[in-house]
Amino acid sequence: MTQPGSRDRVPSLLRSLLYDHLDPGYAAAARKRVDAGTRSPRARRIAAVWLVSGALLVGMSLGLARGFAEERAPDADQVRASLQAEIRSAQARSRELALQRDALAAEAAAARSQALALDAPGQALLSTLHRAENAAGSVPVSGPGLMVMITEPPGQRDLSGASRPTGQRNTILDRDLQIVVNALWQAGAEAVAVGDVRVGPGVAIRQAGSAILVDNRVAADSSGTYVISAVGDRREMQSRFIASGAYIRMSGISQLYGAAFTVREESEITLPAAPVREVRSAVRLGTEGSGIEEEGEP
Repeated sequence: MTQPGSRDRVPSLLRSLLYDHLDPGYAAAARKRVDAGTRSPRARRIAAVWLVSGALLVGMSLGLARGFAEERAPDADQVRASLQAEIRSAQARSRELALQRDALAAEAAAARSQALALDAPGQALLSTLHRAENAAGSVPVSGPGLMVMITEPPGQRDLSGASRPTGQRNTILDRDLQIVVNALWQAGAEAVAVGDVRVGPGVAIRQAGSAILVDNRVAADSSGTYVISAVGDRREMQSRFIASGAYIRMSGISQLYGAAFTVREESEITLPAAPVREVRSAVRLGTEGSGIEEEGEP
């Protein structure tokens, strides 16, 4: 039988909380400090030496790392400048080769036209080729037309994306230009260009960060203006374009966000040829089988 008062020998949790205010860990820590204070002077000196040595080692490591980073910084700048110079040189060489290609293509087209114009079958073939070239946009075109200019609102002119604050978005998006271009085609345009790039087969208008690219070229000029040119019957195109959903959409964006949107007639517009695509495969008409040939074969 349990003796009276035996419950008091084992204090309950509530009794411990009420009367034992000091956690046992504090008492153990206090005893440890007392024991550490009773160490010999030699032990304390050894501990101090280890502490100072560790601090010096950490400081030397940080200093060496900083010095190494500072030594590498000029090298990184030089490498970046060298790469930028190489890119500019390659771009200049690419433009030079493109001009040579266009000149050679013009010479070949002139020789072809001269050879085909000698007889009736050649003239018929030449007419078919001209229609195909115009449809593909592979030749420059000039004539009257419309010019649509869309400018980003003030404060959003840096379209490279390099210094644009995080979270800031363009007012004019790629789908806006796509809608305008499609509306011009529907209004009767014979040829359309965005900036210096002719819109043709394989030419895409897409967003890349804060920039809009047309055939991988930045569509906006230095002032943040997108210029869309269309060759055709300017009066009919203007009346049909103003009645289109694209005009209503861009007018609303202009009023809501402050983007400049203008449409004007031009008596003479010259559009460049569309980018030339490399032929990688061809189908020979009138042959059996797949007819797909390897690159380089006739």
